[in-house]
Amino acid sequence: MTALESIVRSDTAPVAIAVAPNGGRRTKADHPALPVTVDEIAATAAACREAGACMIHVHVRDRNGGHLLDAEVYHATIAAIRAAVADQMVVQITSEALGIYRPDEQMAVVRGVRPEAVSLALREFVPDPSHESAFAAFLAWLRKERVTPQIILYSPDEGLKLAQLKQRGLVPFEDVPVLYVLGRYAPGQISRPTDLLPFLAPGMPRFAHWSLCAFGLRETACVTAGALLGGHARVGFENNLHLPDGTVAPNNAALVGAARTAVQACGMRLASADQLRASWQANL
Repeated sequence: MTALESIVRSDTAPVAIAVAPNGGRRTKADHPALPVTVDEIAATAAACREAGACMIHVHVRDRNGGHLLDAEVYHATIAAIRAAVADQMVVQITSEALGIYRPDEQMAVVRGVRPEAVSLALREFVPDPSHESAFAAFLAWLRKERVTPQIILYSPDEGLKLAQLKQRGLVPFEDVPVLYVLGRYAPGQISRPTDLLPFLAPGMPRFAHWSLCAFGLRETACVTAGALLGGHARVGFENNLHLPDGTVAPNNAALVGAARTAVQACGMRLASADQLRASWQANL
């Protein structure tokens, strides 16, 4: 079996589409349909569920629209999403620091929320070796509380670092889910499908459940290429505002719909929320 054949999706494995509808940086000045309030986020979840998403990646904002990590606001937002979609979407909160929060503060908020799932940027939680033991203890808590982590990797080197932490016994999961970020949060950033290749190169660690997100109008092409190679998709206004033809998307559901159309055109099936949960649990 070649290196490429070892990562290509099986014919029966469905593709999970997650939506990241707002992020912590953009505002309504970037797009009037960017959801900011609790009600807007819940309505977006319902629309994106109908369009084909089985997970929502949640950022919340303060009263001035700024990035916020707050357990009370997260609880209210999760309750509103559940009222809108019941258990038909996995609800994943972000722990992103955005230069505002320290690792101990990020962990405290997650402990206060006890969400179904949480994304963790490896570079934020382990900026240097002195943070390794606290991160390992936090991951052990997540496992005990049955909170699914997804580790965000911004470079192949971070994938190698995560694999090394696991080899040293600091990652108490059999195979933790990861998200490959193709590019950076920078003006004019446009990701390309080839940006994925370094993460999947020979000698790189293989993760049983990996997703990717991409910046700019080639988002659909990137996530479709990833799906064909065994991964899952994250799309939405956090990283991209444009449809594949270059026009501005009217809303997040349109970006989910574009990914769904492309994935299904390649003969792949979409995962439900329960299938995503089962896939994660099988590898944790």
